[in-house]
Amino acid sequence: MVSLTQKNLSQKEIRQRTPWLFAALLLVNFALMAYDAKDAETKERTVRVWAQAIAGFVQRPVATVSNSVSGVVGTISQMQTAVGENETLRERVNQLETEKINSQNLQSENDRLKSLLNLTSSLSYQSVKAEVIARDPSIWFDLVTINQGSSAGIKLNMPVVTGEGVVGRVYSTSPVTSQIILLTNDQSAVGAIVGQVGASNAFGLIKGKGKETLEMNHVSGQEKVEVGSVITTTGQDRIYPPGLKVGEIVEVKSGSVSSSQTISVRPTANLGSLREVAVLLYTPPPRPEPEQVLPNAKKQGEKAKR
Repeated sequence: MVSLTQKNLSQKEIRQRTPWLFAALLLVNFALMAYDAKDAETKERTVRVWAQAIAGFVQRPVATVSNSVSGVVGTISQMQTAVGENETLRERVNQLETEKINSQNLQSENDRLKSLLNLTSSLSYQSVKAEVIARDPSIWFDLVTINQGSSAGIKLNMPVVTGEGVVGRVYSTSPVTSQIILLTNDQSAVGAIVGQVGASNAFGLIKGKGKETLEMNHVSGQEKVEVGSVITTTGQDRIYPPGLKVGEIVEVKSGSVSSSQTISVRPTANLGSLREVAVLLYTPPPRPEPEQVLPNAKKQGEKAKR
């Protein structure tokens, strides 16, 4: 009785499992058929084509995200590289600008020294080259200090020049330095002429006014004077030798037969940025003694003896 019951249960289980076994067999058969199936044109297995399609569907968004992340990382890396390159280029530009300025300064200094050498070489007396080492800001257009003094043969009132023209005269000395009073100082005066001595009769006196321009007075109102004309020294002041360039005329206030002209002169030497100068070891020639004097006049020598 028990065996019959077990047999009936076994048959019942078999009947219940048969559809699932049949379905499993069909699925296996379908899988085998799909695996073995090939595309008519490409001759590739269909399952491989499906697998590639499914893989492509999955890989596409993954690749997009990966490319985006890679692009961001690459952009950040490029930006860091660009920042570094910009900093290097900026340093190089600054270096080149500094080298350019230094080159221009050297060229400017070379031009000044060459001009100064040409001037001093053309003169018949010796000179001492010096550098400006100090300038009082409170009297910018009045006094400068140079690095040569009495030990180099410099004396009071000796003229000081650059390659462009007259600067001023020696105001005080020490063994190793000297102070120069500039043309623009209101205590400066220069005997001058419009043009050159012998070629003009427009004689006058140039004085400083404590500013950038000078003033020339005592020029006859009948003399023709034009803006742009060059002013040179006459030597009559017994400080500056004749023929040195003082400046150029920038303005003329005409005079008349009875009144002199007032002339504004711009110094040809750049007094606002003096670097190198030359002190002329110039001694004016002695004044000749007059051959004849009035009966009641006495010579200086006779006065000195008494």
